Amino acid sequence: MPAVSHKTNAARLLEKLGLPYQLKTYPPEPDDLSPERLSRELSLPPEQIFKTLVVRGERTGVMFAVIPLALRLDLKALARLAGDKGVDVVPLKEVQPLTGYVRGGVTALAARKDYPVFVDETIELFDVISVSAGAKGEQLLVAPSDYLRATQARVGALAVGD
Repeated sequence: MPAVSHKTNAARLLEKLGLPYQLKTYPPEPDDLSPERLSRELSLPPEQIFKTLVVRGERTGVMFAVIPLALRLDLKALARLAGDKGVDVVPLKEVQPLTGYVRGGVTALAARKDYPVFVDETIELFDVISVSAGAKGEQLLVAPSDYLRATQARVGALAVGD
């Protein structure tokens, strides 16, 4: 496990569970959250980098949707998987109070509450994926099976291209 001077709560959770990871840091640029930039910083293709969205279903309530960075969330597919009639992305102003994380640093790992987590099925195509470590400019590289175990996520087809 990495020896770093600063550990995020997400990294601490993985350590507590005995799951290996690698912490990657890069200089955050709030105006450039593009898949291309993050791909360059992490030396990974964009499809291996996953973003975490905060969503609310009329039945499930608040949940996390984790999809490849360059794709869009299919709200109808998430609603079906979650057992909701409909879901909507939570307004940005509600994200930090709900999760404890800010835009560009949202992760399903060690959030303020244990919300249900739904992950796009493409996660299973890779040996390693990247997810936010819970702070801007910090990413965790982790095996998909370990991420799914840590988040107790349900997997399904959630992402669509443009």
